[in-house]
Amino acid sequence: MRRRFATARTFAPQAALLRAPVPAPLPGAVVDAVLRFHDEVQDQGCGRSLLRLSPRRLHDAEVEAALGDLTHRAAQVSILWNDRESEIIRVLETQPRLAA
Repeated sequence: MRRRFATARTFAPQAALLRAPVPAPLPGAVVDAVLRFHDEVQDQGCGRSLLRLSPRRLHDAEVEAALGDLTHRAAQVSILWNDRESEIIRVLETQPRLAA
């Protein structure tokens, strides 16, 4: 009797599909600094706000002292904040775009 389906299949290795570099996890010090030193607040409605550090605020002495070498990462971080419960909903980090 002839087989209709082959039992052994070949698949491309999963590692070949995941060639994009994976960024390092966001340190907690960056999230803490954005919560403590934010100066941009955008109302998102329903008791939620988006908290950010402005470029001017990133260069203040107290922010640079708190962040050290992580200042460039803090520039890319926004925190979605629940005003009613005083808690973080989500931490968002934008990735720099690569030149085409």
